[in-house]
Amino acid sequence: MGTDKKISILLVEDEENLHEALKLNLELEGYEITSAYDGSTALKAVNDEYFDLIILDVMLPELDGISVTETIRLQNNDVPILILSAKNTSADRVLGLKKGADDYLTKPFNLEELLLRVHKLIEKNKKMQDKETIGDTYQFGANLIDFKAQEAKTKSGETVQLSRKETMLLKLLIENKNEVVPREKILQAVWGYNVYPTTRTIDNFILSFRKYFEEDSRNPRYFHSVRGVGYKYSEQ
Repeated sequence: MGTDKKISILLVEDEENLHEALKLNLELEGYEITSAYDGSTALKAVNDEYFDLIILDVMLPELDGISVTETIRLQNNDVPILILSAKNTSADRVLGLKKGADDYLTKPFNLEELLLRVHKLIEKNKKMQDKETIGDTYQFGANLIDFKAQEAKTKSGETVQLSRKETMLLKLLIENKNEVVPREKILQAVWGYNVYPTTRTIDNFILSFRKYFEEDSRNPRYFHSVRGVGYKYSEQ
């Protein structure tokens, strides 16, 4: 995945003039913008693509911004969300943050401040995603993975060649040891798509890993799929 990949932002605002102005200014900052004008379109976009940040107006047709935030969080998606609201009461602010928004800006706002907050949220999210990195080789049980050579020695002592994607997926899972990695994050980090292939693709990789590395592939000790959420590597 190249480091020059553009940061992608989902902009959800139904007021067209404001939407255009924000889109233009964010694009000038070098961000890639996907537009949505109502809550249900926004949710569909979140299910289909990976975003680094969502800018979300509270007052939206069909489904309001608070409900959108709540739905995204219920799906275990921790994408940063910046809420825009015309209401300046602290109760609304608290409700937005309670439902999972990361930041809250009331209208009318200063454009510089918005851009600053956007930048801060993206940086914070990057830091959280940069987990401790592991070395060039990694050993667990009787298995040894050599990330650089893209090969592994399996439990039976044979050496298997790993594809680039297999190597990347192993690295990602092992770096997040004992934590469930959501499928969206896997597809974004390993496949680098903004639009995803099917979950089946990852399932097949996990099946291969079990065949290589597990004593009993039906009762995996290391590679687990967590239905509806993602995948996990553990060493318990």
